[in-house]
Amino acid sequence: MKHTLRFMILILCSAVIVMSISAQEKAANKYIGVKACAMCHKTEKQGKQLDIWQKSKHAETYKTLTTARADSIARAKGLKKPAAESPECLQCHVITAEVKLFEKNFDVKDGVQCELCHGAGSAYKTMAIMKDKAKSIAAGMKEYKDEAAIEAHCKTCHNEKSPSYKEFKFKEMWAKIKHPVPKKG
Repeated sequence: MKHTLRFMILILCSAVIVMSISAQEKAANKYIGVKACAMCHKTEKQGKQLDIWQKSKHAETYKTLTTARADSIARAKGLKKPAAESPECLQCHVITAEVKLFEKNFDVKDGVQCELCHGAGSAYKTMAIMKDKAKSIAAGMKEYKDEAAIEAHCKTCHNEKSPSYKEFKFKEMWAKIKHPVPKKG
């Protein structure tokens, strides 16, 4: 009887743990990828944000890791793998997260895409949520209070740790990638 009770308690505890982990995985926002964001963010009404990204160097960051020059830099830094496979390089050239946090159409090769700055979008991607900024933020979209906060986020990659670092002129660079939604007039 004693063993049966212990066994039942063990089974119950295990079930609770598994359900808790499963609920946490479901609750975690997943990365949907630039292609999913593009559906709504390519219009004039949205400020042609997709076009701005596509013309930026952020759209090419993964591709730069696949070059001979990138591999040469990686070797010079003592890395054992090619640049496109080295975590030290990937951390700033793509969204790095656990694979389970990528929706099936997410492509890491799209480089520095929307969600690197705005947060994983699965919970705020719907039109009903995106039309309400407060709902979007509550659902996980990152908000930056001012340009100083944006600059601090940019400098997590654009800093002296980069082997190809050049002085980071935030105001100049921000002007190239700034992508506000036009004011309704």
